[in-house]
Amino acid sequence: MKQRTLAREVLIKGNALHTGENVTLCLKPAPAGTGIVIRRIDLSGTPELRPRVDLVTDLVRATTIQSGHVKIHTVEHVLSALHGCGIDNVVVEMDASEPPILDGSARPFVNLILQGEPQEQDADREYFELDAPISVTRGNSSIIALPCDQLKISCTSADDRGIHTQHLSLTIDPDVYMSQIAAARTFTIYEDIEELLKLGKIKGGSLDCAVVIRGDKIISKEPLRFADEFVRHKILDIIGDVMLLGLPLRAHLVATRPGHAINAELTKALFARLEERRKGPKKKPRPSAVLPTETSLDIRRILDTIPHRYPFVMIDRVLEFIGNDELVAVKNVTINEPYFSGHFPDNPVMPGVLQLEAMAQAAGIVMLRRTGNSGKTAFFMSADKVKFRKPVRPGDQILINAKITKARGEKLAVAECNCTVGGQVVSSAELMFAVVEEGEE
Repeated sequence: MKQRTLAREVLIKGNALHTGENVTLCLKPAPAGTGIVIRRIDLSGTPELRPRVDLVTDLVRATTIQSGHVKIHTVEHVLSALHGCGIDNVVVEMDASEPPILDGSARPFVNLILQGEPQEQDADREYFELDAPISVTRGNSSIIALPCDQLKISCTSADDRGIHTQHLSLTIDPDVYMSQIAAARTFTIYEDIEELLKLGKIKGGSLDCAVVIRGDKIISKEPLRFADEFVRHKILDIIGDVMLLGLPLRAHLVATRPGHAINAELTKALFARLEERRKGPKKKPRPSAVLPTETSLDIRRILDTIPHRYPFVMIDRVLEFIGNDELVAVKNVTINEPYFSGHFPDNPVMPGVLQLEAMAQAAGIVMLRRTGNSGKTAFFMSADKVKFRKPVRPGDQILINAKITKARGEKLAVAECNCTVGGQVVSSAELMFAVVEEGEE
């Protein structure tokens, strides 16, 4: 799908909801790749701001963003209309700090966009397509985002008394947005109005731009536009707030009692996932060198040194290094070892091949310490003179002895190894292995 902008600039005037200011808002075409830019033409230098979730500063009954001294209140309805109508690139010029509230819905902005005649551009649209579930919770509100190849929102709106509980699930595209979402108006509980006024909010509020709920009564200048208008407006706000991601979203959002605060938390989590993807996969840390001054290694230093991880780490501790070519290590064998469930359930015995692996890991640590270089891995190449003398069972403690007997530079080595339990040899072998640099074949 191609990116879209407007064919021509269009403007609208009205009063802002929270500041009460009279404001003119103009939508202007922008080149492909521009994104959404908000320009404050009432401030010196006409500063611009790109709406992003990391700029959010206030979430009380609206979404406010700020960069330096440039602040924009109540951006969600404009962003919702742009997102819902599939507009990627536009400059939003304003001569005040807050867009006009108009009738309290996004329908006037949708009409403005249609007047501007949306048109396709040459560049392809980029989406953020969620690849793993994300969930956020805030009090009795929650949103779960699930992977999906389109934007779908399933929302439950409810008040504390459960009088106006509504649920709706929609797949969002421009036609659905314009016909099913855009006209839904903002609403408030009557008892909240006094507190909002004390906070300096809703200075431009009236029944011309909001629906008021008082008990089981609906106070409005016109009848409800939808029987479930409240949940539709919640979806409208979600669409606007997730646009602070900076890209159109593909995901299934399951929201229960959403509001601007939890919408912002979800968008922050999505933004963090987007940034991780842009940076690419994290590189695995290079193995750390064993220092000549280290006389023993705990499990943390063992994990720093070798690449093995659960369930294949066969050494719990290096008890001591003997000179430069030998070590003694320990492996505690417990009934919790994953292989005992199948080897054998009624007569658990540690597989001999894993004793061999323990010896190989010990010999590799000796060689890595001997070379003194980080970023290398020891690979087991062959085994000779292998003998298994006694079974090893849960509760045994294996002492592993590994001694380098031959070495060809810093690349190849042979080690004589054995495992003992209670002073008796249970297995032994002569092992050859190679030390290679990270990424080396």
